[in-house]
Amino acid sequence: MQKLARKFEIKAIDDEGGFSGYGSVFDVVDSYKDVVVAGAFKNTIADFEEKGDMPALLWQHSSAEPIGVWESIAEDEHGLKMSGRLALDVQRGREAHSLLKMGAVKGLSIGYSVPTGGQEFDKDSGINSLTEIKLFETSLVTFPANESAQVTEVRAALEKGIYPGHRDFVRWLMRDAGFNKADALHITRHGFKSLLMRDADEDAKQFELMAENSRNLHGT
Repeated sequence: MQKLARKFEIKAIDDEGGFSGYGSVFDVVDSYKDVVVAGAFKNTIADFEEKGDMPALLWQHSSAEPIGVWESIAEDEHGLKMSGRLALDVQRGREAHSLLKMGAVKGLSIGYSVPTGGQEFDKDSGINSLTEIKLFETSLVTFPANESAQVTEVRAALEKGIYPGHRDFVRWLMRDAGFNKADALHITRHGFKSLLMRDADEDAKQFELMAENSRNLHGT
């Protein structure tokens, strides 16, 4: 499962624990050049409506700490509009309510996966457009984005022989292994060996070009 952390644009919060805002905003490119496209949540919203269900509302992505329920989720022209209610008879729910009202908690992080064909990478701009997102849970988090924590989680997962989510693995390749985003995406899609073969082919072409230039220069 991948995570998409954003600053949570809270529009309202009441004394009974009800709150609403935008969990995801369309057409905003993040630091990793990922952007959520309008309509990305359409199918997952329809799935929840069909089942009469909602994604879980968690605290800091902990499945052991549900803090309330989402009562409605919908797309509008701005993004994913969400309304929920915190469980004020639960300690963590009361804490989250107080921290939200103070502005101490400012992030909402979406736990999701990208179905096959649900993203489009533009080689020219380097932007990865998320065209379809399958929601699992949404969490109130302390920070709008905690990239270093995600990298630590990926490293720990790899040490245990667990394959992390695509987005987190790309981040690890970029931040810890030093790959640029295009190469990191190539590795996740085609494997590291394919990257080596691609680079070897490019080196061979460059060598042949140099040899050709040398032959032309010396008239041989």
